[in-house]
Amino acid sequence: MKRILLPCTRTKELVYYLAAEEYVAQALGEGFFVWRTEPCVIFGRNQDMEAEVNVPYCREQGIRMWRRKSGGGCVYSDEGNLMISCIVPGTDVRAAFGSYLESLASALRALGLPAVGTSHNDITVNGRKVSGNACFADKNSCIIHGTLMYDVDFERLEKAITPSAEKLSSHGVKSVRQRVSNLKELGLECGIGELGEHIAGFFSDGTVTLPDDAPERILEIERAYLDPAFIIRPDKI
Repeated sequence: MKRILLPCTRTKELVYYLAAEEYVAQALGEGFFVWRTEPCVIFGRNQDMEAEVNVPYCREQGIRMWRRKSGGGCVYSDEGNLMISCIVPGTDVRAAFGSYLESLASALRALGLPAVGTSHNDITVNGRKVSGNACFADKNSCIIHGTLMYDVDFERLEKAITPSAEKLSSHGVKSVRQRVSNLKELGLECGIGELGEHIAGFFSDGTVTLPDDAPERILEIERAYLDPAFIIRPDKI
């Protein structure tokens, strides 16, 4: 698998990268890239935004709110979070997702962390969640995206998302903060940039530059994510 060299030189909105994933799936069929974004909340395909997100707080703090096309739970992300995009050929979601999760855990174990995958599609270290992941099939490829919490602002995270007591109970905790941990807190000595290079090197065996028309096509896909009807109403997906 090749590491994708994205045609952008500055940090963009999260939905740009979601659109880039779809472009890679359609144009190349496979690829891998890591990226970071400013504070935002990303909720799953079928989730009710009002139930999962503290909307007034996010608006007050300038935290953008986005819907993705994969399932799974609500995630807060900021510049202390490493985002992962992995596109693989074929539409067997279970096989693709399982292979990805094991590879990600292995990449962290190579850094000396006792990382394991869970039935909730998370990666944990010493029982604490350090990575959340989701996957969906797009025509001929599976698009997988995940997080690696390196130095996330957990105070903002707790205020930005509002998981139900039932969901927290299923994980055996009373609050989000009890369940998660930053890799930096767990003794990982490398910086977030080095972490990104390590993960990319673990998954990919070279690089590829996208065609000249890629930026225009990515922006065209991005427009669907920017549609307020898409963001607010799951039945519009």
